[in-house]
Amino acid sequence: MYEILTGPLLWISFAVFFVGLTARVVLYFKGLDWRLDRVAYKPHMNYGIKGAVRSVYRWLLPFGTHSWRAKPIFTLMFFAFHFGLVIVPIFLEGHAVMIRNGLGIGWPSMPQILADVLAIAALMGGIGIAVRRFLLPEVRILTDFKDVMLLVLTLTLLFSGIMASYHTANYSVWINLHILCGVIVLLTAPFTKLAHIALFFCTRIQLGMDFGIKRGGMKSNFDW
Repeated sequence: MYEILTGPLLWISFAVFFVGLTARVVLYFKGLDWRLDRVAYKPHMNYGIKGAVRSVYRWLLPFGTHSWRAKPIFTLMFFAFHFGLVIVPIFLEGHAVMIRNGLGIGWPSMPQILADVLAIAALMGGIGIAVRRFLLPEVRILTDFKDVMLLVLTLTLLFSGIMASYHTANYSVWINLHILCGVIVLLTAPFTKLAHIALFFCTRIQLGMDFGIKRGGMKSNFDW
């Protein structure tokens, strides 16, 4: 089982992940209405870039926007969850070794204790987000079956990885479950809401350029 999951299937899932998300990004920007959106971006690119950068970095900072500051507990859960899901897979030593052996590409890895802390924090944050989705009516009404399944998938990915890292009983079960969940995440990301891995930046860039050019960012008028 382990050999199958870490063999061609894993590298196929990586290819689907990167090619699929790249296609989603290209289609996103090609889908912008020329008259409503892109017409203002090209001649006023300097203002647009400033607005885009400002929009992205503010939303990437905990409490960097009013929306984050208005819900501090949710903000902490959100960033713990996403930070762990992004940083740990990239810099975990076991993952780095696997990539180096498979592709010959290497980079520094983080200490195991730091990876454990971030993974546990991500798991706690994810559980908090899941509980919030079911407790708050305004969030529950927007949650469908697919959202629940994605939460279950990512929480299982985190929990199985933590269990495997401590070499608990049934290690082979936990490590195989962890890799299987990872493969499913990679394969489904371009076709589900997990695509926000990339589309988050697309929307923030578009909105940032929109506000930076058309909604008060410029200090002088332009043809419109």
